[in-house]
Amino acid sequence: MYRILVINPGSTSTKIAIYEDEKQTSITKFSHSFEQLSQYPLMSDEFHFRLKLIEDELKKDGTMPHFDAIIGRGGLSKPIEGGVYEVNEEMLDDARNSKHRHSCDLGCLIADAIAKQEEGCRSFIADPGVTDEMYPEAHISGSPDMPRICIWHALNQRAIARRFAREHQLRYEELNLIVCHLGGGISIAAHEHGRAVDANNALDGEGPFSPVRAGTLPVADVVRACFSGKWTQQEFIAFISGKAGLTAHLGTNDMKEILRRIAEGDKQAELVVDAMLYHTAKQIAAEGAVLCGKIDAIILTGGLVNEEYITLRLRHRLSWLAPIYCYPGEDEMGALAQNALMVLRGEVSAKEY
Repeated sequence: MYRILVINPGSTSTKIAIYEDEKQTSITKFSHSFEQLSQYPLMSDEFHFRLKLIEDELKKDGTMPHFDAIIGRGGLSKPIEGGVYEVNEEMLDDARNSKHRHSCDLGCLIADAIAKQEEGCRSFIADPGVTDEMYPEAHISGSPDMPRICIWHALNQRAIARRFAREHQLRYEELNLIVCHLGGGISIAAHEHGRAVDANNALDGEGPFSPVRAGTLPVADVVRACFSGKWTQQEFIAFISGKAGLTAHLGTNDMKEILRRIAEGDKQAELVVDAMLYHTAKQIAAEGAVLCGKIDAIILTGGLVNEEYITLRLRHRLSWLAPIYCYPGEDEMGALAQNALMVLRGEVSAKEY
């Protein structure tokens, strides 16, 4: 039996879980308010804060439990092929200096710090959000200085795609799928025979707008905003990646609250949510062209898929394209544990970063 610790640092929480082989034996979530994290202007400060929370939780019985592996959520430092990666010094350096400075960059740093406390314990990441398997032509934009990049929910999308394949007695590597993750951000990817050959930058500026993100914006208006004096560079980037979308239009990203308002007759809320779903469906249909119309299924996943209002409207626009399957929520913790377990069992080899 292998014991694995999974670490998932997010923008407002840190989740840890312990697995014994495939069985989850415990899970703990630490919530972090904006005010709490604002005390730590540097990622290095936030690293020590989150590491201590985890260590205190693990040592609450007096000693650190034994682990065969620690696996953290992958960061956004540079594009890499999908798979499981052993943490090394180059990965740690890139995480410390990541231009995106997202909390997920702490995953490998914390995993490494805890693994080093026990001889023989290995540390990994798997399928980070910058997993890049796109066609060469997918990277080309209208400017040679601005290539397209993908930042997407690679870990959950691939885990759900594999789950779909297992449930239908098929292999993920045999299928053509369009997977859409609907959460705080919305990512849409075309999976062709086990590779995500096209995906959007769901963090800072491509695809449909979402509860907190701007998605694609009119370029000339972006240029005008940049030179308006209203924003600093960091303020505008923060708006695009975390304060736009439903938040900017409606003052909240709480979908249950927004749907309550719609049920009570709020026509503006209805219009904005329907617009988000309109653009989401349009992006999903566009990925059908990437797969040349050969689509085995469309898979909807993420927290918003719990809402029938969302799924009914997407089915209405997309049912002509391919069969649609819904997998509400996400299972990033289980997906990370499974990736580490496959390496420990020798089923796959960890890649070198």
